Amino acid sequence: MAERMVERNGVELCTEPFGDPAAPPVLLVMGTGASMLWWEDGFCRMLADGGRFVIRYDHRDTGRSVTHPPGRPGYTAADLVRDAVRVLDAYEIPAAHVVGVSAGGALAQLLALDHAGRVRSLVLISTSPAVPGDLELPPPTAEFVRFVSTPPGDSPEADPVIDHQVAYARVLAGGRRPFDETAARSLIGRDIERAHDFAAARNHDSLPDGGLPRAPLSSITVPTLVIHGTADPMFPFRHGEALAERIPGAELLALPDAGHGVERADWATIVAAVLGHTATGTAAAGTRSDGTRSDGTGPGRGRSGGRSAEHPGRPS
Repeated sequence: MAERMVERNGVELCTEPFGDPAAPPVLLVMGTGASMLWWEDGFCRMLADGGRFVIRYDHRDTGRSVTHPPGRPGYTAADLVRDAVRVLDAYEIPAAHVVGVSAGGALAQLLALDHAGRVRSLVLISTSPAVPGDLELPPPTAEFVRFVSTPPGDSPEADPVIDHQVAYARVLAGGRRPFDETAARSLIGRDIERAHDFAAARNHDSLPDGGLPRAPLSSITVPTLVIHGTADPMFPFRHGEALAERIPGAELLALPDAGHGVERADWATIVAAVLGHTATGTAAAGTRSDGTRSDGTGPGRGRSGGRSAEHPGRPS
């Protein structure tokens, strides 16, 4: 299907649907600072072929959605949460299964807290609890911190922006698996070429929260699946465990040696888990927050799959 521009309350967002509109709807929420291209076409088609109506969209200041001057966004993080509702309204969908990655997973949590009636289930990938708690979580890895703390500087390469983003994607991949630089470079190049103003994505780095909900994650009642790579350098694996522990009944699917984001090597496993979760309300191969698998056996280790910690939007 072709891209579709939608407009609600004066906000224009670029969306793209896949599959049969009569099928159960799945809304994909990318990390802040990242366009919908990071939900790659092949991944979306796999979900659609599994009998889901899939919608991805560009956040404000990414891709072809409404774009503001760098440093002057004029909106808040709460508006990004409401944008998900705007997309559902445009497609006349009362409620959808919501899949969020990285900061998009945080937006998905806040959507479930503030607009509970619009969410049928949650799948939270490579993310962390969106509501502060008293649990101490490990910081990003030293390599990640070193990269995001070092200015890009001058580069002799022909495409310094692309080169820097590829280097960032390599760090996010976690270092335990082969890194597909060719695929990363192609995706980043298309993302830059497609954007109204690629620099505007940095507006997401310092958005005010705009009055985001502060209810505890324990108040989320929809079925929730947490998917997390064991080599995630931005949100170490303990973040995924903590998230599953805080949401009642949540299940955890660990991705051995996966980094931050939805890696192509894990598409089949992630898609199977999402299809199972959105069909029955539970994941077929996850672990509950008490560490047991959904089939009652021991700890599960299922297989499957920007610029700063405040800008966690470009998963590899």
